[in-house]
Amino acid sequence: MSETRSLRVALLGAGTVGAQVARLLLEHHDELAARAGVPIDLVGIAVRDVSAKRTVDLPAELFTTDAETLIQGADIVVELMGGIEPAKSHILAAIGSGADVVTGNKALLAEHGAEIFAAAAQVGAEVYYEAAVAAAIPIIRPLRDSLAGDHVERILAIVNGSTNYILDRMDRFGDSMEDAQRVALELGYLEADPTLDVEGYDAAQKAAILAGLAFHTSVPAAAVHREGISAITLQDVESAREAGFVIKLLAIAERITDEDGVEGVSARVHPALVRRDHPLATVYGGNNAVFVEAEAAGPLMFYGAGAGGVQTASAVLGDVVSIARRHLAGGVGVGESIAADLAVLPIGAAETRYRISLEVEDRPGVLAELAGILAARGVSVETLQQTTDATDPTADPAAERDGGTASLVIGTHTARDAALAAAVDALSASDAVESVRSVLRIEGA
Repeated sequence: MSETRSLRVALLGAGTVGAQVARLLLEHHDELAARAGVPIDLVGIAVRDVSAKRTVDLPAELFTTDAETLIQGADIVVELMGGIEPAKSHILAAIGSGADVVTGNKALLAEHGAEIFAAAAQVGAEVYYEAAVAAAIPIIRPLRDSLAGDHVERILAIVNGSTNYILDRMDRFGDSMEDAQRVALELGYLEADPTLDVEGYDAAQKAAILAGLAFHTSVPAAAVHREGISAITLQDVESAREAGFVIKLLAIAERITDEDGVEGVSARVHPALVRRDHPLATVYGGNNAVFVEAEAAGPLMFYGAGAGGVQTASAVLGDVVSIARRHLAGGVGVGESIAADLAVLPIGAAETRYRISLEVEDRPGVLAELAGILAARGVSVETLQQTTDATDPTADPAAERDGGTASLVIGTHTARDAALAAAVDALSASDAVESVRSVLRIEGA
């Protein structure tokens, strides 16, 4: 390619992010050209309805409903439509026509990323997706490039700003789950249907992308263990605070070995207890953070806004400039490495520590009985806290009592998740246990 010819960018989608990308491409045209070493021209924007109102005033002549024709004339196709189809077909068509692709489509990459990356590798095209995981926070390029010579051991990430905002309000302001969700909805952190955020689907898609990239293997979203935050109560949050923890919805990816010695990847999303002196504990409000543990580099944290039109557009434009520089240098895309082909192991193979909150009969011998139930399933007790008597909130928790119920919090040593699940089932079936209020994993310790 001649160094003097402009690079033609086709934009698919003009929603909150797409409109900002278009605006910045037009307003910062000369600055972007200087940074890239070649002019970057927005040649068209494909939308479903050219007459729809936009959040940004853009030239009407750029809009078209003919995405197929627009793609064929582009050097770089920026897909910001969202969803699976027609986004997938458009991306594959762009790759087939010789274009490079920038996308922020986490759902598509989590489900069909392996197919898309394989198609790009066949023709030497590049697929960039910095905006797909944490908006403006740079994490894809550090994992793919900066840490390419290192051995990533574990990733702990807060990648859903909505749930982080909710849990933060519960922790810092004492809101109930219902009240925190109401405020989050009023402020625009939540959609009218909060399921994707609150039940962990959004974070699971991002966990799949991070795990696949960090461990050079294919991790479909369906293989990611997922738990949301809807069962978290203010009592859980307050109990965690008293013990020196904060509750965060974490997306976790790590190398593990199961009981049979099989090495694989654990990819999971669930509420977790994080010690208050851990860097992730200070991620407040709607912010995101990705905490990487690498063999040589050690612990690294990437922090910032995890959503927003302008913020996400920043990541998209960074990818566009990177591709433009590669075009100028005359190189071909290196593609994604999935050479490791590691198995995605079930949640039962993961190991961590736990805090189990129970209501139990308040009688002599109960503690020994419960410890025996845990020990029989390979779970050992590290700490045991008897808090309050449910029949007398003013009673001394250290006093010897008989009758009524007592609240217990059991902290365990490191155990397999499968063993812990079996132990919790046995506790639930015990006549000594009135209820198992909550079971929370301790991560990042």
